[in-house]
Amino acid sequence: MWRWETRHARTWIEFRLARAPRLATSGASDTIDRTRRKSIKAIRIHRTGGPEALVCDEVPLGPPAPGQVAIRHTAIGVNFIDVYHRTGLYPLPALPAILGREGAGIVIEVGGGVVDLAPGDRVAYALQPGAYAEARLIEADRLVRLPAGIDDRQAAAMMLKGLTAHYLLRRTHRVQADETVLIHAAAGGVGLIACQWARALGATVIGTVGSVEKAELARRHGCDHVIDYTREDFVARVREITGGRGVPVVYDSVGQTTFARSLDCLARFGLLVSFGQSSGAVPPFDIGQLAHKGSLFLTRPTLASYVESRQDLLAASQELFEIVLSGRVRIEIGKTWPLAKAAEAHRDLEARRTTGSSLLIP
Repeated sequence: MWRWETRHARTWIEFRLARAPRLATSGASDTIDRTRRKSIKAIRIHRTGGPEALVCDEVPLGPPAPGQVAIRHTAIGVNFIDVYHRTGLYPLPALPAILGREGAGIVIEVGGGVVDLAPGDRVAYALQPGAYAEARLIEADRLVRLPAGIDDRQAAAMMLKGLTAHYLLRRTHRVQADETVLIHAAAGGVGLIACQWARALGATVIGTVGSVEKAELARRHGCDHVIDYTREDFVARVREITGGRGVPVVYDSVGQTTFARSLDCLARFGLLVSFGQSSGAVPPFDIGQLAHKGSLFLTRPTLASYVESRQDLLAASQELFEIVLSGRVRIEIGKTWPLAKAAEAHRDLEARRTTGSSLLIP
């Protein structure tokens, strides 16, 4: 068995020789000989637009700078924010650009000053642009080392969505055991995790979905009450479930089509957490409605604010890993596609043909 004698890989060939057995056990593909290449395949956009704007390019991959590491992806998360970047709704700093903000993989080289990661370490990350690629460079302090019980696909499927569920339930509004909460898009990637987590905290969970199939999935993942909004008035059902009181908090990632009616689901002094807009941007809003509907609160949080410091990132990740390892939250991986079929993944995502978390596999 090969042994690695130093924490700092100097060449890709040294890494290949020293870590080959570890790579084999990781399940990572060796179909591309990365020890002899200075470029990797990546999915980029050269212009904003539809899924056809996603193209597979050969791009250079240099050595990591001080404070950086190079990782080889084993799984890549697909999220709706990737669609926003592709269409230009959330403009990117410059084009061409590699899409994707979540992934898991194996450290293959470390830059100067990196002391807490070594080649062969299994790691994951969220919110770092440039994930749709075979390999990448990334700041070491944005990576989280994976525990033995979390596999790479689980990690890529849950970092962005799981950390989002964490800040929603544990920080934006700290869910209590005696509360009833409303979670829109309950069968989506964030929704499935958040519903299970809220249930584990002892809350009664109401979830909205858009089909009979998604309703059953939501029930299996923590929803006490599931509302198919294509068949029922979700405001009337929430009021019925809560005896007319409404809920103390609504978690709304849908946006345009649910925002106004979400306010009508809230109890007095309730909080609407608007954290996404899969149906489109929320239109201009008269803040006076918050007073008229019961002195309500409204917030538009982002994950980046909650994990800006490394201390917050590590603390949130630890809580996420713990609840997944406990079995109280299961990570649902709905669909996977080869990296080269990223456009197909985007089409399915926009058509709402996905449930749970979606992955690209290099």
